[in-house]
Amino acid sequence: MSWIAIAVIAYLILALVNLADKFLLNKFISSAKAYTFLTGIFSLAAWLLAPWFLDWPGWTLLSYDLLVGALFPLALLLLYKALKEGEASQMITLIGGATPVFTIILSRSVLNEVLSGRQWLALALLILGTVLISWFPSSHDLWDKVKSWFSLESINQRLGLAAAISAAFILAVFFIGSKYLYLTQDFMSAFIWIRLGSALMVLSLLWPREYRQEIGQAFKKLKTGSGRFIFFGTQLLAAGGFTLQNYALALGSVALVNALQGVQYGFLLILVTLLSVFYPQAFKENISRNIIIKKVLAVLIIATGLYLIAL
Repeated sequence: MSWIAIAVIAYLILALVNLADKFLLNKFISSAKAYTFLTGIFSLAAWLLAPWFLDWPGWTLLSYDLLVGALFPLALLLLYKALKEGEASQMITLIGGATPVFTIILSRSVLNEVLSGRQWLALALLILGTVLISWFPSSHDLWDKVKSWFSLESINQRLGLAAAISAAFILAVFFIGSKYLYLTQDFMSAFIWIRLGSALMVLSLLWPREYRQEIGQAFKKLKTGSGRFIFFGTQLLAAGGFTLQNYALALGSVALVNALQGVQYGFLLILVTLLSVFYPQAFKENISRNIIIKKVLAVLIIATGLYLIAL
């Protein structure tokens, strides 16, 4: 199977995971920190493969493995915060559109890569798509539109926007770091060490007392009803999607793998629209005809920009 097919399957799975994350954050776990801990601690499951795949990389590479791994839970924490404050399709697409932009910028500054005219055009399309996907004012008044775009009318929207952009930047660093590590080590060995770094990072959330209390309350909520089954099912999906995404990253390039996230946006848009129609009590998103047209247009613009990067 080609790395392109692997990446497409990974992004379909991750689109489903994004929706499940939104549902769990709304219905069962209100704390982004608690949810980050609960999802991140599953990183240790990768160590079940250690007897067959783990190699000693040396102290220098090990430090890089752990550091890069620690970035992912931090990005998750910001991602869940964005999901909590905003619409699933809007926040996920904002993060996915901004991450390749940061990836190219970091690649140029860190790896001395030179952008071509086509890549600059792709950047412009990504930014345009990001603006459009984030700008859905209900009023025709210019000031209301400005307030809606800059989120001046709601502190929650400002926090969600800031969290989404920060998550995108950290994810870009994570992808670049992971690609470097997969080039210098065996994939499975590096993957296991990186997951250890992620687990150690989430364990640090137990240090503050108030965080421990939030995590304890989350455990109690998941013990009741269907929450625990949905959560564990989501984690199994997330583990599979994340592993496939990283395997595609090891086989292909960072830019190409990130470019294929446009497929995830399409999956996410279709799923959110269907669930908003048939299950509105769980996913209350604005799905008017005008909004759907704008979202489809934004996804197409972002996908075009990502395609240009992948050429």
